[in-house]
Amino acid sequence: MYSTGVGRVCPGCLRPLTDCVCKTAKAAEARNVARGGAVRVGRETQGRKGKGVTVISGLPLAPDALDQLATQLKKRCGSGGAVRDGLIEIQGDHRDGLVAELNRLGWAAKRSGG
Repeated sequence: MYSTGVGRVCPGCLRPLTDCVCKTAKAAEARNVARGGAVRVGRETQGRKGKGVTVISGLPLAPDALDQLATQLKKRCGSGGAVRDGLIEIQGDHRDGLVAELNRLGWAAKRSGG
């Protein structure tokens, strides 16, 4: 079977994430701010038996850099979490603290949802 889909694409170089040539987080961050895109920090409970998690989306990072940032944010919150499908999930409601931390790190982060 032949497929033309390549899966997830890097927003910087528009290549598949496995073949990304712009692996630096600073270059991706500059492109994110230049495009006016913001990192969204929201809360979800769906599919988690009522337990809330904070979800961070819109980060144009390579998977290894995303894992490093997730580890740093989980330590900041003192909670567990995971990286799934390009999203960072952190257990509990930490939206305000994470928006402040991401803005301090240079990302244009906004709180989403209610």
